[in-house]
Amino acid sequence: MTDRIYIRDLALRCIIGIYPEERVNLQDVLINVIMEVESHATAAASDDIQDAVDYKTITKKLIKHVENSDYNLIETMAERCAEICLKPKGVKQVTVTIDKPGALRFARSVAVEVTRRK
Repeated sequence: MTDRIYIRDLALRCIIGIYPEERVNLQDVLINVIMEVESHATAAASDDIQDAVDYKTITKKLIKHVENSDYNLIETMAERCAEICLKPKGVKQVTVTIDKPGALRFARSVAVEVTRRK
């Protein structure tokens, strides 16, 4: 059985982009993560964090990574975030969506989504 853990609307600021002003000024990004996990039923039965995927720890790692990054492309950022999410035991697959609000005039945001599997 596969269950999902969602991290929704993680709003961070970082250096991201290819234009000179983007290389200097922090910009907003919005990160959404869907992790497909195994043995979630075990965690539900035991009610013990040792049997669960610790999404708080994963979120802290994502925050630290993104806020200290300086990627040119959100594609690269999405790939690295997916790698972070796949490391913990029990995570089988992850989908990471990164929105860059205001990247295009007349559009609310531009987003890149990647899905990776162990």
